[in-house]
Amino acid sequence: MTAVLVLLAGGAAAGVFGSLLGLGGGVLIVPLLSLAIGLPLREAIAISLVAVIVTSSASAAVYLQRHVANLKLGMTLELFSASGALVGGLVAFLIDERVLAALFAVLLVWVALSMARRRDAAPGVTADTQPAGAIPAVAPTEGDHRAGQAPRLVPALAGAPVPATFAAAISGPGYLVRRVPAGMAGSVVAGLNSALLGVGGGIVKVPVMHLVMGVPLRTSTATSNLMMGITAVASAVIYLVRDQINPFVAGPIALGVFAGASLGSRLAHRVDVRVLRWLFVAVLLYTAVEMTLKALGR
Repeated sequence: MTAVLVLLAGGAAAGVFGSLLGLGGGVLIVPLLSLAIGLPLREAIAISLVAVIVTSSASAAVYLQRHVANLKLGMTLELFSASGALVGGLVAFLIDERVLAALFAVLLVWVALSMARRRDAAPGVTADTQPAGAIPAVAPTEGDHRAGQAPRLVPALAGAPVPATFAAAISGPGYLVRRVPAGMAGSVVAGLNSALLGVGGGIVKVPVMHLVMGVPLRTSTATSNLMMGITAVASAVIYLVRDQINPFVAGPIALGVFAGASLGSRLAHRVDVRVLRWLFVAVLLYTAVEMTLKALGR
């Protein structure tokens, strides 16, 4: 009974965290099952994928209802994520568990450092909090302006017709999606990451959309929540066929995750985006240390 309560509580915490940050909760569930419960890493990854599916199902509808997630962008990138997840699921059983743990740690450190270096806008003004129709308060990136010229604005906001380009078609209010090919490539990596490490791909999708494609962080996390369930299904089927999903562990975890994700998706709009970013960084670094120790056999 104690073990069931631990799984329920751990799943609930992972669900809240995963829903708030668009991660699927896998960055907590995999270490919980592998480091605290003692399950083999590959089995922990398989169960984490089930939790990712539940997190996505519980929170995606709320984000869509509130028009926070970008459905067009999400479904476009998901084509590439699902492809990566299928390939990753097929090769996951060929890789040693210590190598998987090391890959997990390296990926977490990279993402944490990328998010920590991200500059915040002026206090109280972010791309996520500006009123509808305002010019996004994000620093212009390479290609946005030339020396001596004003930054290029989103055409619809500048009063000009929206150009008939694919990037414009998948953009949202207040921002223009950039570097779509890079986002597609990143989505393939996210799918591979999801299948190999059981983390839903959100730890790649959120930084790719936010840092590379110029999507506001809150929209990135909401869109990631929308995508990650589909990504996880693509690889979870392979783990299921190979009998790696223990229903007695997956059941309590899934129930806890569902409750936590439902709560988290309703709290997301009340949490400051900068708090989300630093919470993200802290948990990723802690998890990276634990997984490094596991990779070293300690």
